[in-house]
Amino acid sequence: MKAPARESSPLLVTDSDALRKQVARARRDGKSIGLVPTMGALHAGHLSLADAARRDCGFVVVTIFVNPTQFGPHEDFARYPRTLEADAQLLAGHGVDLIYAPSTEAMYRAQHATYVMMEGPALVLEGEFRPGHFRGVATIVLKLFNLVQPDRAYFGRKDFQQALLMRHMVADLNLPIHVEICPIVREADGLALSSRNVYLSPDERRRALAISQCLRLARQLVAEGKTDARAIVARMRAMLDAASLQIDYVALADPNTLAPIEQVTQPTVAAIAARVGATRLIDNMMLGETD
Repeated sequence: MKAPARESSPLLVTDSDALRKQVARARRDGKSIGLVPTMGALHAGHLSLADAARRDCGFVVVTIFVNPTQFGPHEDFARYPRTLEADAQLLAGHGVDLIYAPSTEAMYRAQHATYVMMEGPALVLEGEFRPGHFRGVATIVLKLFNLVQPDRAYFGRKDFQQALLMRHMVADLNLPIHVEICPIVREADGLALSSRNVYLSPDERRRALAISQCLRLARQLVAEGKTDARAIVARMRAMLDAASLQIDYVALADPNTLAPIEQVTQPTVAAIAARVGATRLIDNMMLGETD
């Protein structure tokens, strides 16, 4: 049964003891716990995760933390949008019970020396182009799992590799958490929602559409019976080149292992990372099915 959305504002806490106290109270009341980890600068994609958590769980926690350990030395940590007050207002109508927004010092003590290292599918795609990124992601998510101890955690499919790795981590470390991967939310013209879209100039915003357009091209080619992955990737890259995007990768891969494939004769994820001006965007689409 779908739980009704509450219009009241979520409780905002920055202290881990206060977080644990509220979660423990919800557990005593017999409520299941849903967790939505975010870095803030929320948009409709994040809100769809909160809505999914509200449908499934009795107590919903959204975390807002811009995690320094998942940014590389030349990435956008310093300028990443921080909009906590606006984020809290957005969440008010989505049934969120609590926002946990800790400081960096609260999450990483001065002597912090423990990180989660991932292998296998963590070493390709984003792992190749952003060394250390998934070490930071896995570390902060595991810390949040330990703090909140959710029954269910919600991730967006736009970050396909990240969501896959969180499922791996939960299974590998025997964590009693169900990882729910929710659909990509797109603008009407196909651009995947991202907190980084705010960086795009009007011209860059227009050129960024080539990312979703070439994913749809790949899906169309497969629907027409084309199976040669190399030929499909070449068509996709040509579309991105025509829009003057700087390509990090265009990949057709096994959705469970992210191993590259040669023939699209099984479920396949098409994944892209490209820069539009100074802004790096990622997107993906499953081939052979609808989003």
